[in-house]
Amino acid sequence: MRVLERYLLRTFLVTFALTLAVFTFVMCLGAVVKAIDLLARGVSGWFILKIFFYNIPFLLTFSIPMSVLTTSLLMFGRLSSDNEINAMKASGLSLWQIITPVVLTSVLLSALCLFINGSISPKSHWAQRSLLVQLGVTDPLSLLEEGRFVRDIPGWMIYVGKKERGQVSDIHIYELGPHGATRSIRAKHGTFSVNKETNKLLVTLYDARGEEPDSSNPANLTGTRVVPAQTTTFPIDLAAVMQRGSVRKKGADMTFPELLQTLSEESQSLLGADPQEIVRNRMKLVVDANTRLALALSCFAFTLLGIPLGMKSHRKETSIGFAISIVLVFFFYFFIIIADSLVAHPALRPDLIVWIPVLLSEIIGFWLLKRMA
Repeated sequence: MRVLERYLLRTFLVTFALTLAVFTFVMCLGAVVKAIDLLARGVSGWFILKIFFYNIPFLLTFSIPMSVLTTSLLMFGRLSSDNEINAMKASGLSLWQIITPVVLTSVLLSALCLFINGSISPKSHWAQRSLLVQLGVTDPLSLLEEGRFVRDIPGWMIYVGKKERGQVSDIHIYELGPHGATRSIRAKHGTFSVNKETNKLLVTLYDARGEEPDSSNPANLTGTRVVPAQTTTFPIDLAAVMQRGSVRKKGADMTFPELLQTLSEESQSLLGADPQEIVRNRMKLVVDANTRLALALSCFAFTLLGIPLGMKSHRKETSIGFAISIVLVFFFYFFIIIADSLVAHPALRPDLIVWIPVLLSEIIGFWLLKRMA
């Protein structure tokens, strides 16, 4: 039995390593194109390597589950095609005993993915963003995150409800002084453009309404001067952001403890914002956390599903296993895309949608294994 377990475990790990290398390499092609662009801009090879390696943990959050599914399909498809499964059963082993080493390995891989998704990937993602800002090659508009007040630009606090190709809507801008806000501007929509030579962010607002408190007595709200304007334009200096070399963390840059802390403080960080925006912003963070958890646990779910599907296919061909895995992975990530698109509708609980393919994979996998046992 131990010999058989070692054989199955060795076969699984070797196939998994090869599959992981293939998927990670394919997903790295986008980073290679980006590296070539940076090289053309005169960035040193050492910085490009750092940016490239910072991107790998993020890619592993997707490539590891895909590799686990593909490995299960390929391995048990070959074992079934060669009648090795029947031979093991004829020697007195049950199907559950045969698959136990692989299932336990998938549990360990889920734990590894949980650590990567919750700690290594967000840290490397943030380090990559900070490095790009330091090099001055990233778009400063990326500093503006939908649904959150951004404080990365010294002297300013900016909130945008929606951002798309330089067009922004539901805008709240506060100019900050030593003792708080010296001016606030709200607008229904506007445009943000960047002059990368001068590091100036040019803000053009439409249907704007400015508020300037009484400088002699800011606490007296009755002294606030309201200045309506159909159109207003002003520059914001980004030089300090470029020199600092780091940016405030977004949801994708936060570890699990940081996400929990941010969720507990979110209502305080969005003072003055629409309560519905606060709820939407919290939901965005909750969806991000649940997506990471679902991706990690998908290793176990994909193994339960891949084993019976591989045995049913009775195929040795690698192309068949890859084709089936691609279809299933597309189905899985389709639900993640749906959840991300429904963040603005918290009542639909997009945080639970990401778990649908995980639960379906486990239920269908258990059902198929029970029928084949």
